[in-house]
Amino acid sequence: MATDRRRPYLRIAEDIRRDIASGRYAVGERLPVARELADRYGVAMMTIGNALAVLRDEGLIETRQGAGSFVSRAPDDETAGPTPGEHSEEFRIISEQLSEIRQHVQKLTVRLDELDARTRPDQAEK
Repeated sequence: MATDRRRPYLRIAEDIRRDIASGRYAVGERLPVARELADRYGVAMMTIGNALAVLRDEGLIETRQGAGSFVSRAPDDETAGPTPGEHSEEFRIISEQLSEIRQHVQKLTVRLDELDARTRPDQAEK
């Protein structure tokens, strides 16, 4: 069996999305509280919060302060995954992280070039 390498919150969001699609959680029904979901999946509350945020962004659930998260609609084929040309949440996060890494590498390259220029033996004789 292949290992699922997606981030835990994305796997949990997919699980809950599947449960909504199958009717386990009906439209209008409240999802289990975050603590219960965290215990069920063996993850931190923040991970559950991230999974619920994905479902909220997809319009599948809505969260009401002090009342919990409720199913607002069932997923359909058009919203089950990214459309062509649209990227998943995980892709977006990885792209942002890669961009940050590139910026750091560029800054380090400039600093190394400056240090190299100051420490070259031919520069020290002048």
